[in-house]
Amino acid sequence: MRIAVLSETDKAETRVAATPETVKKYKALGADVAVQAGAGTAAGIPDAEFEAAGASIAKTAQDALKDADIVLKVRRPAEAELKGVKPGAAVIAIMDPYGQDAALKVLADAKVAAFSMELMPRITRAQVMDVLSSQANLAGYRAVIDATAEYGRAMPMMMTAAGTVPAARVFVMGAGVAGLQAIATARRLGAVVTATDVRPAAKEQVESLGAKFIAVEDEEFKQAETAGGYAKEMSAEYKEKQAALVASHIAKQDIVITTALIPGRPAPKLVSRAMVESMKPGSVLVDLAVERGGNVELAEAGKVVDHNGVKIVGHLNVPGRLAATASSLYAKNLYAFVETLVDKASKTLAVKWDDELVKATCLTRDGAIVHPAFQPAA
Repeated sequence: MRIAVLSETDKAETRVAATPETVKKYKALGADVAVQAGAGTAAGIPDAEFEAAGASIAKTAQDALKDADIVLKVRRPAEAELKGVKPGAAVIAIMDPYGQDAALKVLADAKVAAFSMELMPRITRAQVMDVLSSQANLAGYRAVIDATAEYGRAMPMMMTAAGTVPAARVFVMGAGVAGLQAIATARRLGAVVTATDVRPAAKEQVESLGAKFIAVEDEEFKQAETAGGYAKEMSAEYKEKQAALVASHIAKQDIVITTALIPGRPAPKLVSRAMVESMKPGSVLVDLAVERGGNVELAEAGKVVDHNGVKIVGHLNVPGRLAATASSLYAKNLYAFVETLVDKASKTLAVKWDDELVKATCLTRDGAIVHPAFQPAA
């Protein structure tokens, strides 16, 4: 059994799909591991460390892919990369499949079994494979660090001989994994933190971290969560009431961090131009949903926009801004999943096609798109 770890072709991607630690684990499963030269450089892992862990270094992607049974990447492989993959190989990555019909057809045409890690079901045995959580956790932390870097004042309250410095006021919109980590990080830095979310269960989590919860808590709010634990789309009437409450709150904040995403949909607009303009100069907004269209009007992907003295931070690939840590966690998520696809006795790839993890994540197999959510329109 041979496992190929490829470099990322996207210039914005600094993460890598394996670390020396997971290479050793793959070796223990009986696999030969080939790592494309330079794959870990941006994450601070030189080729020599992969070699010391037992991997061979392949000069090119084609060399790494030769006879590989399993291909590991961070992002979905481009068409050119799939040329060297043998039919039937398992290709595992963050596939970003929503609205990507042409890309899914390319995967199907390559006759690979493509697995999308972000579709991993939120069940107990899959927690260790949950890439959305491992990466969002880091994004929430980094959002606060980035906000602090752009904010021209101190975060905690300081009592000095020259006078008292007031604590920064931080408002976190969306209390999922990223939002909760942002709350915890801002609190650790000494800010006064408030947060909002449309899911009632979030209130207790927010308050347990020492932040104040801000929301219109009516009957609709109490029903606002799907069985899978995701946020539901709210009615126009509720959105209006919530927007009025949030608008008055945002005007008093120093830092706002938005984290709201709905799987398969554009990011909901939470902060309007008027809200941005209500903030005082020197304030900062960090939009973690900027790659999906953004929660903040005026946010631009890959830029820090200055609007009337208010900075709107729209960095791309925020987990990748902590490349070493993000790679370490992502590589462990991948290993935990790959382990379920391998027969320990024969040390070969043996996918159990009826396993709920496989059914939830498998996009293509035997030349066809097999995932029910991504069937091509008739």
